[in-house]
Amino acid sequence: MLEFLQENPLLLAPVIFFARILDVSIGTVRTILVIRGTSYWAAALGFFEVLIWLAAAGQVFQNLGVWYLAVSYAAGFAVGNIVGIALEARLAMGLELVRVISANRKITLAAQLRGHGFDVTELDARGHNATPIEILLVVEGRKRVPRLLECIKAADPDAVWTTSGVKTRPVPRTVPAMRARLLFGQGKRK
Repeated sequence: MLEFLQENPLLLAPVIFFARILDVSIGTVRTILVIRGTSYWAAALGFFEVLIWLAAAGQVFQNLGVWYLAVSYAAGFAVGNIVGIALEARLAMGLELVRVISANRKITLAAQLRGHGFDVTELDARGHNATPIEILLVVEGRKRVPRLLECIKAADPDAVWTTSGVKTRPVPRTVPAMRARLLFGQGKRK
């Protein structure tokens, strides 16, 4: 099959194009996994990424005189970035920290979000002129963040929020109670 493609560079061009889309898409997801700290998955994807890259680049280097193979290679790289970002967004791997600031004293945003099933940490704070405001912290799976933001917008359209990735899993709910027992001797087991 490879010999047939090498003899017909017009057929080799789309193969190189799609190989580059595949390897760059894998590379985009792999990079995000590295940032999120999932090294084993990133290593496995990196292995396949490089195998595909070697095959595609090798064909271009063997046929440097065929200009449209280089164009196919470059176009596959460009499209692969778009596909990789879309793929990662669709997979929505990992956790996000959503920070919310609400100055609306007519509602308790934390209670409303809890009513929708979100775990919320709330901080009482003071804003301009010492006006009471709510600061909320929510660690949530990336797939549920759009729903969380919809709930925030519906409850308080003037709320401000930011999001950022979380590298580690949140501490299980049982740990604070265990830590309090160990540190302060509270709630000792019999």
